[in-house]
Amino acid sequence: MAVKRRLCCALWIFVACVPDLSYAQNQSANEVLSFLLTTQALPTGDFVKDQQAAAATRDTLARALLVELSAVPLTTSSGGFNYRFNQSLGTLERVTRGFGPFFVDRATTAGAGQASISATFRYSRFETLDGRNLRDGSLVTSSNKFRDEAAPFDVETLALNIETRTFTLFGNYGLTDRIDLGIAIPVVQLSMSGQRVNTYRGATLLQARGQVDAIGLADIPLRSKVRLGQIGAMNVATDVEVRFPTGDPDSLNGSGRYAFTGAVIGSAGEGAIEGHLNAGFTVGGASDQLTLAAAAEATLGDRVTFSGETLIRRVDRLRAIHDVSEPHPSISGVNTLRLLPAGGATTTMSAVAGMRWNVTGTWLVNSYIVVPITDGGLHARPTPAFSIDYSFVP
Repeated sequence: MAVKRRLCCALWIFVACVPDLSYAQNQSANEVLSFLLTTQALPTGDFVKDQQAAAATRDTLARALLVELSAVPLTTSSGGFNYRFNQSLGTLERVTRGFGPFFVDRATTAGAGQASISATFRYSRFETLDGRNLRDGSLVTSSNKFRDEAAPFDVETLALNIETRTFTLFGNYGLTDRIDLGIAIPVVQLSMSGQRVNTYRGATLLQARGQVDAIGLADIPLRSKVRLGQIGAMNVATDVEVRFPTGDPDSLNGSGRYAFTGAVIGSAGEGAIEGHLNAGFTVGGASDQLTLAAAAEATLGDRVTFSGETLIRRVDRLRAIHDVSEPHPSISGVNTLRLLPAGGATTTMSAVAGMRWNVTGTWLVNSYIVVPITDGGLHARPTPAFSIDYSFVP
């Protein structure tokens, strides 16, 4: 056993000392991600399984990024100001005192002929995937370990830095007092860099590096909201959205597929305190998904609205990654570990806290922050987003 182990170690030393200092450049984001995950030097004795595992991990990470960029709910279709024409007085009047939450829609509509526009900037730096750190080089993609040793003697790890800057222009128009039409035009700048490192018995060797910067139009959603009426103390509406595949899947800012979303919206309360509940589904796009969201808002002095929201999504094609260990096919006493996606959908939960401030007239200055609650999927560091809204009132 000792002789066999020494021969095995000598072979790995030889392989590990042959550097593969490959560098990916002038490639798409999907190609760079594929290059970083599939360029490996660790000898496992099963090339087919290595490539299958690497491709599955790449697809999982790419889909998680697509879900974040092309399937996550955008801010609500309603403008901050909602008006109705009071026939008895012959004037327009505000329907709600508050300006609404950010991701959870409210049942009120803008009002006939009322238009609003807004611009939002959001920066995201992604830190973890299913609770595993992406940035510090601790993500083990494959390893070999003697069964009678506590730690692997040959490990390949990946360090990946992913940042996005998203600018979104929104528009909303009230066709009637009951029907709104809205559109969002998101532009995403994606910056991604990473390196793959092989560590054998404490000796580290860089295997591959890659970097990409891309900017482009993401998938565009077109929305229609219909206010149905009142059930007891709750106002009820429906929301239908078609998301067009205007983004580029190779740049990881578009799904390449049409997506259709339907939702039921309920709102209750009046004056300074309001609550909202949304339940919906999405078919197509980056993934089919079910959504449930709730929000509470409180308005101070008719000029400032604070809101707290909870977003729950069950994403069908978002798979969690986990470690799979198998015996090495040619070296006895050695197990090989690979990353593979688990079966079943992933449920994610996030909390949102924000503030809308009516600085003057119908101008709103807004800021919110999204904080992940569960580990599932791709998570970004909590960072505030900023937006400006303006409503056109005749």
